[in-house]
Amino acid sequence: MTGVLAVEAANAALYAAFEAGDVDLMESVWDVVDPDQLVCVHPGWPMLRGRAAVLRSWSAVMAGTDYIQFFLTDVQVDLQGAVAIVTCTENVLTSVDVGANATVVATNVFVLRAAGWRLRVHHGAPVLGRLSE
Repeated sequence: MTGVLAVEAANAALYAAFEAGDVDLMESVWDVVDPDQLVCVHPGWPMLRGRAAVLRSWSAVMAGTDYIQFFLTDVQVDLQGAVAIVTCTENVLTSVDVGANATVVATNVFVLRAAGWRLRVHHGAPVLGRLSE
């Protein structure tokens, strides 16, 4: 699988790992080259840098989440050689008390490696309200 479809599959793997609460699968999604360059921003969290901190955060989030499901909308892939930027809206259903089910806008940056597309940056920001059109 090449091109945009492969990037979409890599993006879907991120959300599948989270939904499954599978730490090993989550580790396989993230890049292993230049581990200090990985960046993750969970909604409402400070920026995390480095593979160890990023993966530790996912372990903590998944350990505290009994149920989560994502319905991605507005998915756009910008493929530029060995770098791909995916933007999307995460429509989140969860058992975690967030006041209501959440909407998060996300940017995921992938790099192409010999093993396929790997995540380098994840940034999720909560949508606090809707602008009227």
